[in-house]
Amino acid sequence: MTPTQEADTDRAENPIGFSAVSLVVLRKRADFLKAASARRQGTHGFLLQGRDRGDGALTVRVGFTASKKIGNAVLRNRAKRRLRALAREVLAARANPGWDYVLVARPETTVTRPYADLSLDLTQALQSLHRAARR
Repeated sequence: MTPTQEADTDRAENPIGFSAVSLVVLRKRADFLKAASARRQGTHGFLLQGRDRGDGALTVRVGFTASKKIGNAVLRNRAKRRLRALAREVLAARANPGWDYVLVARPETTVTRPYADLSLDLTQALQSLHRAARR
């Protein structure tokens, strides 16, 4: 096998590329409402909402919200793209299996804040959220 073929094989087995935990995107309004009524942690760049589903599943479900407060469609889509990239990078590595997370974009800062700062924000928010859940 060539190195390129080996990389393709690895990617097929683990499409996220970071962790064995699989990310599933939330689609139903009821799931968003349950996450909104659970724990939350604010950061400079976004709001993180999270809840333990308690079903014993190994999947991590994630949703993204960018309201019209963010701006026009271009800015809302840019904010959601940045949040999706964060989820692939950080949530795949640090999320607790069996949890639902919703990343809510904040006006101006989600789009303009440096990506490295957003990544650090998400890491710290996850730690805080999980620490509070253990209490």
